Amino acid sequence: MSYESALAARLVPYVPGEQPKGRKLIKLNTNEHPYGPSPRVKQAMDEAMARLRLYPDAEATALREAIAQVNGLRPEQVFCGNGSDEVLAFAFAAFFSGKKLYAPSITYSFYPVYADLFGVMYEPVPLHDDFTVDVESLCQGGPVVLANPNAPTSLFLDMQAIEKLAAYTKEKGEVLLVDEAYAAFAPDNARRLLDRYENLLIVRTFSKSHGLAGLRVGYAMGSPELIASLRKVRDSFNSYPLDCLAQAGAREAMLDVAWTEETVGKICQTRDRCIARLRQKNVPVFDSATNFLFVKADATDAKHVQEALRERGILVRYFSGNVLCRYLRISVGTDEEMDRMTDALLDILGKT
Repeated sequence: MSYESALAARLVPYVPGEQPKGRKLIKLNTNEHPYGPSPRVKQAMDEAMARLRLYPDAEATALREAIAQVNGLRPEQVFCGNGSDEVLAFAFAAFFSGKKLYAPSITYSFYPVYADLFGVMYEPVPLHDDFTVDVESLCQGGPVVLANPNAPTSLFLDMQAIEKLAAYTKEKGEVLLVDEAYAAFAPDNARRLLDRYENLLIVRTFSKSHGLAGLRVGYAMGSPELIASLRKVRDSFNSYPLDCLAQAGAREAMLDVAWTEETVGKICQTRDRCIARLRQKNVPVFDSATNFLFVKADATDAKHVQEALRERGILVRYFSGNVLCRYLRISVGTDEEMDRMTDALLDILGKT
């Protein structure tokens, strides 16, 4: 006998990247920050330890104020959650439930999971042959969600295209959700569009550019009306999503703009150098506006390349599927890690 509800029985959950235990590996499979958070984070979290007997600030006021300050917004335009995944979940419930949602066919694979969970009709829209987003085909009368830069392709959609989607969805009375998990590594972002499009919601994370993947902090930026809807969903589920330590640490990470800019700059330099070296050896690599590479590692299926890299102590991400299975997603690590990865990959591919 099964005690599962019909909902639980039909769910196909998201599968995260491997977090290895035991054997020490060069970990380039989950797009984590290779240099870690600002040194200011630890001191702030140490001070917050004295408040652990109390419930945290349900509104994450100090953190929202810091995010607003750095992004030129008002605190009522900012919402914080337990990782950007939770923020995305609240957004799906708040804005897409019972509707048909349009998304690129290749994108963050949590979107269809949330759609099933929250009663959303999910309509994947095929990409162009070069893996770029088909903006025209996303304009079908409903709300839209997309990651920009996209994952796992690493490609960036310019702001003219994002504004076109914002204007179209606004005209239709729907929300455009832009998932900017990798925005810090890209040449531009949608922040300035918030001033003109009250239907635009931007979701970001502290995991990639701020080195806080283990702390689980994400946030949304949008109009006060959209933020109020997110709060309503949150308070119907869990009114204390962010603990004291997470709020304190993330606040300092956000305010230490110099540390973020310095480390993001180093990651981008390493990324571009690695792309150039692979291309010199005729290994196809997409242009990247993220902290990872999307590499065509085999003409039919790159699983054996991933496994060969793992045997050499290097962990990268493989995606099954008719199109993605030919590619590997490789997070950008330190210069030393990327040199070792590149040497190993070129040797496996016979391109040394």
